[in-house]
Amino acid sequence: MMIQRLLLLPLAAAALLLSGCGKKDTQYVTTIVQTAADGLNLQAVTDLATKVKTAEEFEKKLNEKGNQINNLDLDEDSKVDYIKVTEINQDGQHGFSLTTELSAEENEEQELCVIQFEQGADKQVTVQTHGNSHIYGNNHYYHHRTSMTDVLLWSYLISAHRPYYSPWGYNRYPSYYSSYSPRSSAAYNNHHKAQPYAKNIQSSTKPAVQKPIKSPNFNKTASKIKAPLKNPTASQKSFQKRNPSKTLSSRKGFGSKSSSSRYGSSSSSRSRSSFGGGK
Repeated sequence: MMIQRLLLLPLAAAALLLSGCGKKDTQYVTTIVQTAADGLNLQAVTDLATKVKTAEEFEKKLNEKGNQINNLDLDEDSKVDYIKVTEINQDGQHGFSLTTELSAEENEEQELCVIQFEQGADKQVTVQTHGNSHIYGNNHYYHHRTSMTDVLLWSYLISAHRPYYSPWGYNRYPSYYSSYSPRSSAAYNNHHKAQPYAKNIQSSTKPAVQKPIKSPNFNKTASKIKAPLKNPTASQKSFQKRNPSKTLSSRKGFGSKSSSSRYGSSSSSRSRSSFGGGK
């Protein structure tokens, strides 16, 4: 027994030495985890959709700097992207598709989300916002159920009118609009976390409406997006590989400190990806 113990001691020491060497050689990588999804808070969008009276007013409020709802900068030109509103009115279903144009080039328009209003038998209205899968990841929903009288848009939606289709786009803006720079991600997120809708509007991975609406813009994807995406298409991945986001930064080294950018900061970890999970 004594001989066995003596033989085991050198082996244990060697194991400790190798373990120590492994820790010493560990290379830590820190990567910013902010994505394009952090530029448009869908709870704020859902809340705003209950407080405006027309589609045109909805578009105006979405893009007003003072409302602090739109902080998107998909092409990273240091200007917040203008959001277009397309009204959807099909087979008794009502809603909106939100898109943005990244350039004057054809096929450079990106759908951001789809908002739907559905009336139940109890005269309650479900307001649901479905985030675009490329930006927010798969199955990303926010919803709120409330009285018809609390949805100021409802009377507009069910009235006889010509559905609104935004006439604006890239470098074609209404006279009241002026471009502005994005806020820091930390300031933007902190603002929305402090609002009542952060608790009142629920998230889910399944639709809260009975008949999900089909967006006329469902196939609109822009390839030239620099901001990190949760679920990019092949063309978006290819473009981002050639044109990496300036909001991503990483430091490699032994026990390196956290890195940061204008979009926020992250803590050190062995390896963290900026493209996983939902918002």
